[in-house]
Order: sequence, then C-alpha cells, then structure tokens
Amino acid sequence: MVVFWHGHRALLRVTRGRLGLWRPRPGRWGAMRLTTTGRRTGRPRQVVVGYFEDDRNLVTMAMNGWGAAEPAWWLNLKDHPDAIAQTRDGSRQVRAHRAQGEERERLWSRWAEIDDNLDAYAALRPTETAVVVFEPRDTAGAGA
Repeated sequence: MVVFWHGHRALLRVTRGRLGLWRPRPGRWGAMRLTTTGRRTGRPRQVVVGYFEDDRNLVTMAMNGWGAAEPAWWLNLKDHPDAIAQTRDGSRQVRAHRAQGEERERLWSRWAEIDDNLDAYAALRPTETAVVVFEPRDTAGAGA
C-alpha cells in the first residue's frame, strides 16, 4: 500500500497534477493531494490520500498502509489543522478535525460501504484509526 502511494505521488509530480487525482463516485473513493505544515519544520508537506465527500466536507482515514504508526500527515494536522486539499476540481483551504462519537460512526459506516474489508484492516492496527474531516475554512469553526 505504501509503495502504491509513493508511486502515485510521483505520477502527480511528473504530470504536474494532470494525472493521479480523481473524484469519488458511488461505491468508490477519490484521490486528493493534501498539503500540511510540518510539525517540526514548519515547511509544507504533501501526501496523496483517498477520500469521500460528506456535504461540503472531505473525509479520509488516518492510516499508514494499515501499519501501526500514525501517518506523518495526521501528526502534522494535530499540531497545524489548517491545510490545502487539492481535488480534481481544484484546491481549497480546509481545517481538519478528528471525528468523534456519532459523527465518527456515521462516517466509518460510509467508508465501510466503499471498502468491504475496512473492519478487518482496522483490526490489524493496535489503536483506533482516526476518521479525519476536512471542513472548508470559510465555515470551519462557525457556530463554535
């Protein structure tokens, strides 16, 4: 899984983003490029992640090829939740948060509709896999 994503990121770089990003479709996830701020360096860091849409939000799983370690991009977001999400439709400023409670259950169930093996893969990890929600920054924190 990790090798796939490294190759995918290289494809995006070589084609300058013309290939490698796709929209989610019914029963399938999409691919987006996420730019975070490094928690130690303060420098931009890019990664490609799978996602689906939930109204105006984008949703992904904080997994590292289903390995035990938390992915670096998620650790970066914990310190610096503002990021840039580039989808096939363009870039947008977003703010990340970890889904909790009912929101997590609902979004986990939606991802399980896309990936029949989600629970089996998650069972390989020693800790709960974070469900990460990216809200458009123009509405993030509204009503808080």
